[in-house]
Amino acid sequence: MNHSTHTDLASIREKLRHYLVEELIPFEKSQGISYEDQLSRDFAKTIWKRSRELGFYGLQLPVELGGIGLSVSDLCVLKDDVAASGAILSPHVLGDWGGPSRIGNLVNVATPYQIENYMLPVARGEKGACFAMTETHSGSDATSIQTRAVRDGDHYIISGHKHYITASAFADVAVVMCVTDPDKGADGISAILVDLDAPGVSLSYDYLPMTGQHVDADIHFDNVRVPRANLLGEEGSGFKIAMARVNVNRLLHCPNMIGLARMAYRMSLDYASQRRQFGGPISRFQAIQHMLADMATGLYACEGMVKAAALMADRGEDVRKEAAMCKLFVSEKCFEIADKAVQIHGNVGVTKNHPVEFAFRRLRLYRIVTGTSEIQRNTIAKAVLA
Repeated sequence: MNHSTHTDLASIREKLRHYLVEELIPFEKSQGISYEDQLSRDFAKTIWKRSRELGFYGLQLPVELGGIGLSVSDLCVLKDDVAASGAILSPHVLGDWGGPSRIGNLVNVATPYQIENYMLPVARGEKGACFAMTETHSGSDATSIQTRAVRDGDHYIISGHKHYITASAFADVAVVMCVTDPDKGADGISAILVDLDAPGVSLSYDYLPMTGQHVDADIHFDNVRVPRANLLGEEGSGFKIAMARVNVNRLLHCPNMIGLARMAYRMSLDYASQRRQFGGPISRFQAIQHMLADMATGLYACEGMVKAAALMADRGEDVRKEAAMCKLFVSEKCFEIADKAVQIHGNVGVTKNHPVEFAFRRLRLYRIVTGTSEIQRNTIAKAVLA
């Protein structure tokens, strides 16, 4: 249910802009924070708690978890604003890395015990959470996961290995997709909350994505004992829980991409006006003008698509097809915008860790995460042929 109004949204946006411009970005500069710094979980929590204090963290959560039930449409606007600000710590502000976005839809299936011990601490920025589904041999084919959870009295014994888990570097708890009944395929997968400090759990950081950001890790489970009280929903409902999350999540990745592309576009506009070649600003060249025109048009198209799909989600409609369309189009178009921004910036644009160069790398990554462009095309084709 949407409890927010447009007046509220305008004031939240203004307050958020003030925090980003007056506090967070100056703080990053004073601390010399760069895109590729390895930040501790404790440091991340200081950002989460400050954001919570200011009323931004977990706005999309229901009132009983301290949110305001912010609509998907309004959340998209805020996520775009945060990414477009150019703040390096932007993914921590609204809880994308470890926070409310990881638990949003679990509230519907969580027991009072789970809400008290897991959901509320995450909503308050006291604990970080991650969603552990992907394995080395099961990326796009989520039903082929191997991690097993075997019942033992009032416990499950979990063994397996999760690969490239986003935000695990900042997490205290993981929502782990496990096979509880190997004979049932997708209906034999369950979702279980696992504390990452439990005996038998270890994390390894053997790779770094092209963004250079220390966010992901592998999680190893070696006969980990977990109380049955940590099972989310019913046994066998894990895959449904995961898919319900993935659909809206695909849509919610889009404003992050649009914000990054918007930042690159704005920087390109400024640069084209200031950079002088052959006796004047490069913005007077038609080649540059056409690139800027294409970038502006692409942003407008992306924004319109996401807005339409978000309104559908707010009406409670099934957005599987539309979310896949948005993820496909927005990830490819925003990468194109970043590519043009690099071109306009010339040697500046190919300098390591320049905001435009970083946006280029980050946006390239988005064509892979939460389902590759090819997987999105499969989803769309299945829907249109049905």
